Amino acid sequence: MGLITGLCAFLYHLPQIYKWLLKPYYLLSFFMTVAFLVVRKAPGLCEHLATEREDGNSCDFDWREIEILMFLSAIVMMKNRRAITLEQHIGNVFLFSKVANVILFFRLDIRLGILYLTLCLAFVMTCKPPLYMGPEYIKYLSDKTIDEELQGDSRVSWIVEFYANWSSECQSFAPIFADLSLKYNCSGLKFAKVDIGRYGEVSKRYKVSASPLAKQLPTLVLFQGGQEIMRRPMVDNKGRAVSWTFNEENIIREFNLNELFQKSKKMNKGRGLMEENGSEPQEGSSDATIPTESKKDQ
Repeated sequence: MGLITGLCAFLYHLPQIYKWLLKPYYLLSFFMTVAFLVVRKAPGLCEHLATEREDGNSCDFDWREIEILMFLSAIVMMKNRRAITLEQHIGNVFLFSKVANVILFFRLDIRLGILYLTLCLAFVMTCKPPLYMGPEYIKYLSDKTIDEELQGDSRVSWIVEFYANWSSECQSFAPIFADLSLKYNCSGLKFAKVDIGRYGEVSKRYKVSASPLAKQLPTLVLFQGGQEIMRRPMVDNKGRAVSWTFNEENIIREFNLNELFQKSKKMNKGRGLMEENGSEPQEGSSDATIPTESKKDQ
């Protein structure tokens, strides 16, 4: 039953996986993941490699290599228990496979190990994971606009993500936050993002550390009337983030998105009745939808 479920999940995500493989980052990651397997099994090359097998077959894994691969599989399974999106699952496989390849190549031949490690360093420096470019209703804020937007209308609630482009956790969370904005964005509930890797002053002002050691990225903060109501993850006395899973269910529950959305809909109906009765809406209560600024425009 588990095998059938896994096969169905793979077939469901196959179109998305196919699109990923067309991107240079995932294509190169895949080839680097299977590099040792290709070298060990390639005819004409594997015959010249060293091996610890008793039968002397250098074109098959020896017991130590199998042990390393089994240890890799155990680590990937443990890490993927906390993974939320398919991107995180694939990313964990790529990351730990490269680490295992470094160990295997150094054990096989120090020259191959140095060559593979050099390729890994070049890959990290030159090839970055692709950013999420899908649909979203998110306002991108800067150090000059964040206070103006949050304090503009006291009846509007804002959910702001503090993120950094270099953070893999933020990149994995991007499609989840975008999907929430598509479901819950309205005139009384807005979604926004601010890059604290770019705007360091915002990081200090709202007490969100951009340090990788603090593990505070991404951080979600709910603002009402310009005041912070709650944030996730919470931060302990040492400035480190308290472990919290950034999935859609947790965010909806912790931030009461369904309740906030219903309140916003009632507020919109109240404004509609005021307009039908000929009343002027109060200053600063514009119903205009905030224009969405895509990453391409940014």
